[in-house]
Amino acid sequence: MSINQNSIRQLVLKFIIRLLIGEDKLRFYETVDWQSQSDRFRKTNLIYPQYYSSQNFHGIEGGYLNCVAAITYDIVTAFASPPNEIRIRKQLIAAIKSQPTRILDLGCGTGSSTLMLKQNFPQAEVIGLDLSPYMLVVADYKAQQAAVNIQWLHGLAETTNLEEASFDLVTASFLLHETPPNISQLILQECFRLIKPGGQLIILDGNQKRLRHAGWLIRIFQEPYSKVYAAGSVDDWMKAAQFENVETKYIGWINQVTSGVNRVSPSNLV
Repeated sequence: MSINQNSIRQLVLKFIIRLLIGEDKLRFYETVDWQSQSDRFRKTNLIYPQYYSSQNFHGIEGGYLNCVAAITYDIVTAFASPPNEIRIRKQLIAAIKSQPTRILDLGCGTGSSTLMLKQNFPQAEVIGLDLSPYMLVVADYKAQQAAVNIQWLHGLAETTNLEEASFDLVTASFLLHETPPNISQLILQECFRLIKPGGQLIILDGNQKRLRHAGWLIRIFQEPYSKVYAAGSVDDWMKAAQFENVETKYIGWINQVTSGVNRVSPSNLV
């Protein structure tokens, strides 16, 4: 009995995915009804912007509007956060300068940072928002496994429709490099609107200075906006959005954490 090359490749790929994801998660991914589960979070009246719906992020057809992206996202992020993704994400937690009681994690993806925020501030109300309902399915599964209560919202990071000045802390992990710079700046303006006076914004993302000289890395991960992200400056974008005390710390090999404070209530702007 002969086995064709496609069958061999599929077996090898499945073995690698099983090894990297783990048996429990893979079992969940194989049995979940992605349509019905994503419908639990999907806003039926939400219109996906062109910059999002037209791109094949990480080489996946349909990008984040494909459940395959949600299944493979944690693997891709781990490889893109050397030398250790958990240690990289912990730097976001280390940058928090207060005891927040209400936290918003924008572009939360599969909820890795959101979960970490809730575990470090268990008394805080924590909300994770993402534009992919498939990502929210995985994020919710993680939260259930960890037995923590997190609210998951389907929506746009640049237009959340959440209440003004209602959060002590807003975070975004690995979000800005996946949006065009003009959208990144709109996201930061929305963050300023959402954060209370004295509240903090923390951005974890790629090291822009290093990525400018690592086009090969951008090509490997097939990121449509990483090149223009690398050419910009999160510091400048945050200052343009009126955040103060903006500072960036370079961590790991290719990551950075940028922090800023809202000193002015948006409604009091002249």
